[in-house]
Amino acid sequence: MNKNLVNEITATQIRNDLPKFTTGDTVRVSVRIIENGKSRIQVFEGVVIAFRGAGISKTFIVRKVSNGVGVERNFPVNSPLVASLEVVKHGKVRRKKIYFLRERSGKSARLKQVFGK
Repeated sequence: MNKNLVNEITATQIRNDLPKFTTGDTVRVSVRIIENGKSRIQVFEGVVIAFRGAGISKTFIVRKVSNGVGVERNFPVNSPLVASLEVVKHGKVRRKKIYFLRERSGKSARLKQVFGK
């Protein structure tokens, strides 16, 4: 009984408005940032390198290189702070966690693009 109640409550919190995306895709995530009582939108664009969790606690990691330094950020899929998500490119990968991109830079860090996905 108690487990069913938890599942029912979490089912109402899951978002369905985000597009389908997977590991290797380049995404543009718009995040609501609240500073000093004011809200603004900050855009973070990079490659999705991993998914973790399931259901309400599902998260994904986005990696980008900014001024020669690799930056990774964890985003909860179902968070209300994620304002929008746009898929820029679909990348061809053969595994779900592409942590090997952390050691690569330049041309070797590129992924092949998939068209018509």
